[in-house]
Amino acid sequence: MTDRATRQRDPDMKRRARHQFDAWAQRYDRSLLNHFLFEPSYLVLMEEIARWHAEHGRTSRVLDVGSGTGTFAGLVAESAHPARIIGLDYAANMCVRASAKSRDSAESRRPAFVNGDSEHLPFADGSFDLITCANSFHHYPHQQEVVVEMKRVLAPGGRLIIIDGFRDCVIGWFVFDVVIDHIEKNVHHVPWTAMHAYFEAAGFRDIRRRKFNFWFPAFATIADRE
Repeated sequence: MTDRATRQRDPDMKRRARHQFDAWAQRYDRSLLNHFLFEPSYLVLMEEIARWHAEHGRTSRVLDVGSGTGTFAGLVAESAHPARIIGLDYAANMCVRASAKSRDSAESRRPAFVNGDSEHLPFADGSFDLITCANSFHHYPHQQEVVVEMKRVLAPGGRLIIIDGFRDCVIGWFVFDVVIDHIEKNVHHVPWTAMHAYFEAAGFRDIRRRKFNFWFPAFATIADRE
């Protein structure tokens, strides 16, 4: 087994990530990654949500996994899309920060935030129409299990959108496998072929990809549940 595969299954991987992000919660919104990676990712997610609403024409139930300080959830809540969103994050301090940021939102559209584990989502089968996950998937030690669990809580016809760093080029390899790996430790950015395989193994249909960004290349994998 390779060193990378061993790290992917490190039983302490989640504990260490939670400790890091609990410590970063109050200053996370000042990170340069917000401009270079997170904001472009949110734009792609909003485009995909708009596409889903254009196809279905009804209110959607959205779950944002790895919601951090709730910036994306706030964008959905403030948008014209008829959507209700819940954010889930493994770091409790991130959820506290996200809830504080959402206090000024209209109560009818205010996001809710849940402290929980992506491998064991605390929701009933078929609870959501859309599940988003942006730039946190590389922290999950059991990635295939997470995709299967996301499918479980999607309603029939629901859509899953996962965004993570694209490390299948020289720039992406340096940014994610060298720089981010050195800073965050215990992360695993998968090749796009592996992500596609996760979706296929979970039984998703109409799997497609979008690559975007240059200096911080990222890719979205999008698919529907039968």
